[in-house]
Amino acid sequence: MGIQVCMGGTIMCTFGTAPSTLTILPANRVNTSRMPAATIMDNIPLVNILPFGLCTSLANPAVAAATAAAMGVLTPQPCIPVIPGPWVPGVVTVLINKKPALNDSCKLFCTWAGVISVTVPGQFQTMD
Repeated sequence: MGIQVCMGGTIMCTFGTAPSTLTILPANRVNTSRMPAATIMDNIPLVNILPFGLCTSLANPAVAAATAAAMGVLTPQPCIPVIPGPWVPGVVTVLINKKPALNDSCKLFCTWAGVISVTVPGQFQTMD
């Protein structure tokens, strides 16, 4: 069993230099532990997914260009997440406004090869 993720949960990218906070808008009108509950569709960059400090992925063109200019020395650049799809796999047995709920074992993939995971779900009372 996983733990339901909500507003204020902490997330981390494998190529980020700092954790970030998951932002959940109250549009679904469903709360868990008095905070808006997350779904797999809470994946919008700069709305739900805030930057992770600096990006260290050479798949990111900005990092690749800065690293090339520094003669091969890895030069991290500001993180701007590019998210092509929803969180996976989601909890298909728990629907929030007809969308699968997000639990602490779900992953999100960035175009620049990063894997985003939940490190702290934001609450510890509701399990799926």
